Amino acid sequence: MVKKSDFNRKSLIIVGLNIVLAVVLLVVVLWGVRAWLNAYTHHGVEISVQDVRGLLVTDAKPLLEAQGLRMTVIDSTYSNKVPLGTIVDQDPKPSCNTKEGRIVYVTINATTKRQITMPNLQDMSYRQAETTLRGMGLVVDTMYEYQPSVFPNLVLDIKSNGVSVAPGEKVPVGTKVRLVIGFGRGEEQVEVPNILGLTVQEARSLLLSHRLTIGATYYDEPELKDQEQFIYNQSPKEGEQIVEGEAISIYLSTDKEKSTRNTSGTQEEEDWF
Repeated sequence: MVKKSDFNRKSLIIVGLNIVLAVVLLVVVLWGVRAWLNAYTHHGVEISVQDVRGLLVTDAKPLLEAQGLRMTVIDSTYSNKVPLGTIVDQDPKPSCNTKEGRIVYVTINATTKRQITMPNLQDMSYRQAETTLRGMGLVVDTMYEYQPSVFPNLVLDIKSNGVSVAPGEKVPVGTKVRLVIGFGRGEEQVEVPNILGLTVQEARSLLLSHRLTIGATYYDEPELKDQEQFIYNQSPKEGEQIVEGEAISIYLSTDKEKSTRNTSGTQEEEDWF
């Protein structure tokens, strides 16, 4: 009959052997993983990264590949002080040690100026507009252009080389722009032009040329504000005499033909009288 103490002793020996076996297996696995990683990453083999700044991408890539490195362009900037298309920054930095097969990330000086989408700054204070434009990389003229307006010190328009730049238009970074700012009502009488059938931007440009501005804006379909809208009614009407700087109220619809019908109806009414 097997004694209980002998049974316990054998159980402990078996457990101990299993533990030893598990430890040995773990060591073998860890050694194998380390060996694989060393082979995969060329552990211990370090390369001093070459300085490729100032080179074209086509020239820099083969130099890095000759070192066993790869290259990827991750960003671009623009400067007129650096040759176009050349590398202006790299990571890892020159002379840093890295492993074979690693990627060198480079930033290049773009071959063309980055394009900026002009934001809608109309009716914004000129101080806010200046800050916004400079932050986007544009050059704001220190000379302002003033127009009569019931909205003094607010931006009425933005011009570049004397031409209005509408919201949404693209201009190169570094473009010089001038703000058109309202200074209040004038004293001269001006005739209200016909703005029926025009978009808001078209009407704004036309009214500015008459030293007038857009005032209250009413939408037939407020939920469609993001779609192109056309003016079908205005107040004051075409031909009325008002003081320069006054604002014209406009009524908008996505139906362009509505402005045509409104114009025709007005003309027929005048003919009848």
